[in-house]
Amino acid sequence: MASAIGAPSSSKLFFMPSPPALPTLSLSTHLSLSEPSPKPTITKTLASKPNSPPLLSSTFLAATNVSTIFHSPPSLRRHRSFTVRMARGKFERKKPHVNIGTIGHVDHGKTTLTAALTMALASMGNSAPKKYDEIDAAPEERARGITINTATVEYETETRHYAHVDCPGHADYVKNMITGAAQMDGAILVVSGADGPMPQTKEHVLLAKQVGVPNVVVFLNKQDQVDDEELLELVELEVRELLSSYEFPGDDVPVVSGSALLALEALMANPKIKRGENEWVDKVYALMDAVDSYIPIPQRQVDLPFLLAVEDVFSITGRGTVATGRVERGKVKVGDSVDIVGLRETRTTTVTGVEMFQKTLDEAMAGDNVGLLLRGIQKMDIQRGMVVSKPGNIKPHTKFEAIVYVLKKEEGGRHSPFFAGYRPQFYMRTTDVTGKVTGVTNDKDEETKMVMPGDRVKMVVELIMPVACEQGMRFAIREGGKTVGAGVIQSIIE
Repeated sequence: MASAIGAPSSSKLFFMPSPPALPTLSLSTHLSLSEPSPKPTITKTLASKPNSPPLLSSTFLAATNVSTIFHSPPSLRRHRSFTVRMARGKFERKKPHVNIGTIGHVDHGKTTLTAALTMALASMGNSAPKKYDEIDAAPEERARGITINTATVEYETETRHYAHVDCPGHADYVKNMITGAAQMDGAILVVSGADGPMPQTKEHVLLAKQVGVPNVVVFLNKQDQVDDEELLELVELEVRELLSSYEFPGDDVPVVSGSALLALEALMANPKIKRGENEWVDKVYALMDAVDSYIPIPQRQVDLPFLLAVEDVFSITGRGTVATGRVERGKVKVGDSVDIVGLRETRTTTVTGVEMFQKTLDEAMAGDNVGLLLRGIQKMDIQRGMVVSKPGNIKPHTKFEAIVYVLKKEEGGRHSPFFAGYRPQFYMRTTDVTGKVTGVTNDKDEETKMVMPGDRVKMVVELIMPVACEQGMRFAIREGGKTVGAGVIQSIIE
């Protein structure tokens, strides 16, 4: 769990000569795992991932074959080649844009539900359908039947345009989920009605709270596997109590039950199913009705200076380097001058292209998930965890004072106290960096040596690398694969 969140810095990109224009995205994969792969019940293939540039390949280049080799976790080896496509036109803003996502325990049906949502809305003409196997693209995901990276798909309801992040539920990959959750304006918590809340259900709810996901809607999946209606009601009660325990309004949260798999199978058999023709597909529509009504359109910080946290970086031969991420605040357009801040020396460059969901964009604004083409920047000059911002707007820092809540054992935190000199990982926007706790004061402003689980303290933190941070910024503290605390920066020291 050390270095940067799923850091792509070790990935290498090789470019081959351009073939004739290719309208579709091809994917070939090779995989070796250090453990035997269970046979998946459903096989999986491709969508837009942080590790692959299909989301943003438009005017940036003609169709080009790209081959990538990733060296992410040591137990996994991945090789794949794909085709980067031309843009399909211009992105038109006709409806308010909302970022949502599916969170929950591994194998409770998050990816199946995402596929069912896009297919159901496609039947109404509001989305391009994405099959289950187009959302979990990486071979280790297909082989193990789990999602590792966060995948983004887009769809529309009658009133809104959604970017939907499918978050991994597998415990080893919670790092990547943190990045996905940090982008969300609201979340769909998927819980198996047959199993009820599980360990990652709780961790995802906790992480969603920590990274500031404001609203949650619940989908009780696998209803077809629950014979007794009372059991489903018990699970619903348990989920509401869980949400309330993490300060979400558990009693008010909409809960929709259904079967994502049966809805998806019905839609694949007949993609033109309308409302009222299939009870399981209707449950998917009911879920989106709940999302439309319960998750408010967020107030975007469009008037503040531009800032985007870099999630991934791609190199495009002859054109430059593309940084992808969510615009946290402000606006950016082609020709704007920007700073690249954090982890190393600050550099200034110019934005030469802006794109979202394979469509060019006149201007990106707060809330948009975009790719920015940056002039004169090499792939090694920029990495995940940096920010792209309006010049002079934010500076990198290594030392700050923060108010921190240390999680109790029952909340998934540490079982024992820690002391000054403690060196956990600090998760800030899209990066994680080791930091040292150099001083601690309790809520009475008295210096203390020992911090107990459940304490709320003020601490001075020294990071080993400069990170773009500012007063009021939230962060999570993790150690040994679990979240041990959450905090907010009170003042910058240096």
